[in-house]
Amino acid sequence: MNKSISNETKNEAMKVAKATQKPGQTKEQTKLIALGIEKGIAEYKKQQKSKAREKDKARKQEIKAKNRDSEQTDEVQIVDSNGNPPKLPWALLLLSWVGFFAYLLMR
Repeated sequence: MNKSISNETKNEAMKVAKATQKPGQTKEQTKLIALGIEKGIAEYKKQQKSKAREKDKARKQEIKAKNRDSEQTDEVQIVDSNGNPPKLPWALLLLSWVGFFAYLLMR
């Protein structure tokens, strides 16, 4: 566990332990207090990382949901306000077939 605790955290814990040191407290007791503070800081950092991961997951899920909604909206916009499919593509297709048959008949 000590290897996962950074030197910066150890120094900070020692500063806090020395700042709260009582008169007559031995160096060994201060070191034990610093060790407890180190563990507390490490646990706090772990919790913050976990919270950050959860927030990131929630943000990514929200983005995915928005993308799905926008895709569904795009599909819905193909149909006009009456609920009918657009008539122009069908009219152009029909016109092209009529033109093709007219071309074949004139040959």
